[in-house]
Amino acid sequence: MHEFKYKSDRLFCEQVNVQDLAEKYGTPLYVYSYGTLVDHYLKLKHAFRKIQPLICYSVKANSNLALLKALVDKGAGLDIVSGGELFRALKVGCPANKIVYASVGKTDAEIEEAIRRGILFFNVESVPELENINRIAKSLNKVTNVAIRINPDVEPKTHKYITTGKLTNKFGIDLKSARQILHLRKALDYVRISGLHIHIGSQITESDPYVAAIRKMVAFIKILKNCDVVIEYLNIGGGLGIIYNKETPQTAQNYAKKVLPLLKKTGLKVIMEPGRFIAGNAGILVAKVLYIKSTPKKKFVIVDGGMNDLIRPALYEAYHNIVPLKASARPLEKVDVVGPICESGDFFAKERKLPKLKEGEYIAVMSAGAYGFSMSSNYNSRRRAQEVMVDKDKVYVIRKRETFDDLIRNEVIPPKRFGF
Repeated sequence: MHEFKYKSDRLFCEQVNVQDLAEKYGTPLYVYSYGTLVDHYLKLKHAFRKIQPLICYSVKANSNLALLKALVDKGAGLDIVSGGELFRALKVGCPANKIVYASVGKTDAEIEEAIRRGILFFNVESVPELENINRIAKSLNKVTNVAIRINPDVEPKTHKYITTGKLTNKFGIDLKSARQILHLRKALDYVRISGLHIHIGSQITESDPYVAAIRKMVAFIKILKNCDVVIEYLNIGGGLGIIYNKETPQTAQNYAKKVLPLLKKTGLKVIMEPGRFIAGNAGILVAKVLYIKSTPKKKFVIVDGGMNDLIRPALYEAYHNIVPLKASARPLEKVDVVGPICESGDFFAKERKLPKLKEGEYIAVMSAGAYGFSMSSNYNSRRRAQEVMVDKDKVYVIRKRETFDDLIRNEVIPPKRFGF
């Protein structure tokens, strides 16, 4: 559920008319619902209340400071994957002991800063990384915690680009190798292996892959206990799917019902890393129709938002529902909704039946709160969109639209001609 609904044929975000926002702030424009964002976090928290997990929101889904602050204020931790995300996490006041750090390619500088800050633990992706963390921790004379990211080799039934739990993916360590590492843990003087971590993919709408992966972890943990290997945490990652089109994803309650019995068996503290589930349906991208173009074979609706603003359709062929801000009765027609970028892959929808649109009106690309702005770019020297957050009847600008000066802020022309 989300708080983007029609009232008297006008699309509202909570108690605010979205068209009023488009006309005031311009387009393309990201609009977020505070109520939806927080509600989805609290649904997970309530569903798993019996084991009181640490829910670490996945910053990569949407890293705007206002969203992070809203969740941290409700008790969330943060799942980060870069030094920049660590900077953001600390900026919004997230306690360091509620920060977990993933990524297959952490640099020495990133590792050092995270150790100095005292994060809860690193999710370690390889043996060389584990050895490197130990080396850096030793140089700082600080013992740091890590969790071994296990690749459970399960099929998550999602797009191949967002599958992370197969042995053909770059993520994690296989169970056999992980067992060897855990038995050698005493050789790592400055690393404490305190947990196990899995994350099998993103936009997963069924519970079976999670059940399969967690069952493997339960069996693995039992083996470790029999060998006197003691761990404290089990991080089950994120990846819960949302409704973009006709998906029927599991609710937080149904997901908990399936996996709670397994998690209780472990006796470990549980960590979760949801991103899309919390932010996905809490945001939309609003764009203006610039032109209607008809050709002998197609009709194109050309809007002022493009793949630089929302790349998911171009990158994953992802479906996003598209609706006009005014829900007046009108005939349907099959169109491609495209942007101004000089790429054939610049589209939001292809061969989509939509209410007949006209130049000058606005559309909303739904379910754009996750992996929308956070994956946006300045391609074609386009300024990135403005972002606003709505809380009931109040509107807050949470990111100003970039200026042309912003586009070239860090560029330098050498003082002499090239080729000297």
